Amino acid sequence: MSAGPRTAAGPPAVTPESLPRLRRRISGVLVACQVIGGLGVPVSIALAPVLATEVSGSEGYSGLASSASVAGTALVSLPLAALMTARGRRPGLVLGYLIGAAGAGLVVLAAAVSSFPLLLLGMALFGAASSANLQARFAAADLADPDHRARAISTVVWATTVGAVLGPNLSAPAARSFQGTAVPAEAGPFVWAAGIFLLTAALVGVLLRPDPLLAARALAGPAAQAPAARSLRAGFAAVRASPRARLALLTVAVSHTAMVSIMVMTPLHLGHHGAGLELVGLVISIHIAGMYAFSPLMGWLADRLGRLSVIGLAAGLLSVAALLAGTSGGSHGRTTAGLFLLGLGWSAGMVAGSALLTDSVPQAARAPVQGLSDLTMNTAAGVGGALAGLVVSQAGYGWLNAAGAALLLPMAALALYTARRHPAAPKAEPPVAG
Repeated sequence: MSAGPRTAAGPPAVTPESLPRLRRRISGVLVACQVIGGLGVPVSIALAPVLATEVSGSEGYSGLASSASVAGTALVSLPLAALMTARGRRPGLVLGYLIGAAGAGLVVLAAAVSSFPLLLLGMALFGAASSANLQARFAAADLADPDHRARAISTVVWATTVGAVLGPNLSAPAARSFQGTAVPAEAGPFVWAAGIFLLTAALVGVLLRPDPLLAARALAGPAAQAPAARSLRAGFAAVRASPRARLALLTVAVSHTAMVSIMVMTPLHLGHHGAGLELVGLVISIHIAGMYAFSPLMGWLADRLGRLSVIGLAAGLLSVAALLAGTSGGSHGRTTAGLFLLGLGWSAGMVAGSALLTDSVPQAARAPVQGLSDLTMNTAAGVGGALAGLVVSQAGYGWLNAAGAALLLPMAALALYTARRHPAAPKAEPPVAG
């Protein structure tokens, strides 16, 4: 389906008249790829601690597999952003999924030869697919109408619901599918994940045309084409120059860190108060539903009420979530309510923060700034998740929630300050028809 008249260079040109149809097509491709690619991580990550224990021979190392994946997600964010800055979204997303597939293959090999260092390397590379999943939300924003940008982002976030909910439930069948073969049962889901990532990479490579980032630059005019304007250095400079971009970066990082830190310790808290595995799974499923299923509502609110209003909502929801969960004691219902609100708060912060970040920097600098955002977010969450276990072991689950709530104070204060001192977003782009 052509997006417009062909240029001398060959590919179809994007025109304001062709934008509505192109937006729908790009959104459809991203949603489909997010549904498929989103299955790859949950279907295998649920068994990562089990596989790490099996390969290492010690339960003490079980958490390192997931930590390696989080570290890989963070470390690959900037290189993928640099590639997208230079070549467009499509090559960056394809490379992320291909690296993830290679990592899944290394995990299977590590399980077969019982090599723990190789397992950690494979899990780190596996994290690249998570980075690609995250970066897809920004691809949805490239060509979106600025007045509907948050909804475009939230639609792609919402598509993750399918994989997030179905993935863990597919882990056991994926493990059983390789019984009687040379592949250890615990590594079976990673074989499926590799295939899922390869399929997603192929779909992105074939269908995500024209490239949304390159098309957006073409519409923005010559200023967005200058290499110096879209370098990583220019991305850092754009964040330093924009108070709203700094708020957006802090919002995404704090919302994600507070959510991850509290969520990873909740199963342990529930277990200490007599909850069985089925109840733990139900609570986490309700939490995941809060994270993803309501993201279109958060996008609509961010477009209608403004990004800062929804950032304030995120701070409020996350604070109430920490209060409920932190004071729940043996009340499983209170814990469940807290985890549901924790997911809602994350959704509000992620959607509004991502939209505000895209709004607040020039078009040319967006890809490196977005990569910086994901690097900051995943690094902070990785540190928070690692420290959460120490806080719970030394002080208890209630104090962990108190620490998570304390993280929200600078975010809320900066949001109030920005609303008073910088009430209007800078015009980072010309309006686009369509």
